[in-house]
Amino acid sequence: MEPIRKHKGLVYPLNRSNIDTDQIIPKQFLKRIERQGFGQFLFYNWRFDDDGIRREDFSLNDPKYDNASILVAGENFGCGSSREHAPWALQDYGFKIIIAPSYADIFYNNCVKNGILAIKLSEKGVEQLIEKAETSTYELTVDLEKQVIQDSEGFEATFEVPAYHREMLLNGWDEIAVTLTHEDKISQYEQAQ
Repeated sequence: MEPIRKHKGLVYPLNRSNIDTDQIIPKQFLKRIERQGFGQFLFYNWRFDDDGIRREDFSLNDPKYDNASILVAGENFGCGSSREHAPWALQDYGFKIIIAPSYADIFYNNCVKNGILAIKLSEKGVEQLIEKAETSTYELTVDLEKQVIQDSEGFEATFEVPAYHREMLLNGWDEIAVTLTHEDKISQYEQAQ
């Protein structure tokens, strides 16, 4: 996985709450066996009509959000089923960071395990970011080392990430990589057996 230390990126505002994993990646696209290729199906039922034609009225289809890497959304993001495909789709589309007031626990953990920084920010803070991103091309800088979000207009907010998750994301480690940091102890144990 790619380490996340400091990231500056374009913000995509999704002013909705209770976005479930079936909305993030609908079930009919879960047949793939590799992690890549899910981005094209992200928010599929919102982005495309029944004939697969892009909907002009869904904001992610607006060219001003091309290359967005930070998604800001309402509370309870990632609720519903526990499919790991949801963070795969978000990441494959290009999102590295998600900012919302709250997340479903399993979705949050799946984000960390797959190298996405999911930040919990107050509802007021999220509303401010969504408003700015809806009215103009808007960029944020997210510093995971300092746990600070900033823009060029004076907005600044701190956030908390559990130390274990923070270390995983800063180093680009998945759970296997964390286990391998103890390889010498594992080898000693194996040799003693």
